[in-house]
Amino acid sequence: MSNYSLVKKLAVVVSVLVMTGCASINKAPATVDAESKLFKPNPATSQVYVYRNETLGAALSMPVTVDGKLAGNTGPNSFFKFDLPAGAHTITSQGTGSELTVNTEVGKLYYVWQEVKMGLMSGGSKLQLVAEEVGKKAVAECAQIQSALQ
Repeated sequence: MSNYSLVKKLAVVVSVLVMTGCASINKAPATVDAESKLFKPNPATSQVYVYRNETLGAALSMPVTVDGKLAGNTGPNSFFKFDLPAGAHTITSQGTGSELTVNTEVGKLYYVWQEVKMGLMSGGSKLQLVAEEVGKKAVAECAQIQSALQ
């Protein structure tokens, strides 16, 4: 087998993996995405944005759970938005540092960054609560995805 043939086959495999990872993410309608990016607090609930604003691990979709319920899977440059009652909520993903408890208050917005960490055998993520200005800027650059919690 020639080097050219091997490179060509490898390119096809990588392309399929990237498309498969992206295909498993269901984007929200554009109107929902635009409304979420207005960052208007809900006076009856707290709102949590979980975002992944990087392309590292683009072929990987990362599961996210909120209080033990599967919300869905993030992909590169994507975010979820959840309306949650006030109180403590546990958000989890896969990997070390992948569990975060957020104490929320009604009428406030919270931003959680899902930072992808590449390991030797697989990828994982670290969840971090970030400042409002950091979160808004990052979410504005991402596409909203549909969640099982909405």
